[in-house]
Amino acid sequence: MQYDKDLQSEYKALFLEARSFLPSFDGILETKKERITTYSNEKGGICHIRTMSYGIDFGLLKGAKMEDKLSLLTGKGKAIRVLPQKKLDKKVVEYDIKQAIEINSKK
Repeated sequence: MQYDKDLQSEYKALFLEARSFLPSFDGILETKKERITTYSNEKGGICHIRTMSYGIDFGLLKGAKMEDKLSLLTGKGKAIRVLPQKKLDKKVVEYDIKQAIEINSKK
């Protein structure tokens, strides 16, 4: 399971910090899946997180619809954008998660 791999990573502390930060947003629930740890609310998926060779990635499930004022999101897919983090920047993550929640609320 990816969650177990994340806990064995050299970035375990960063992963756990991000994991404890996400539930601070109202209604966000964590689901540990075989390949990824995901976060959603009653309106749908918000993001997933996982450790990488440089830190962690937040995969923003509706990132293509988000405004990237900070120019930090990567990817060119039809839906997902990735926010790489070497150190958790809570203000940046909050900016993106709040957008994702807002997009979900328009469903």
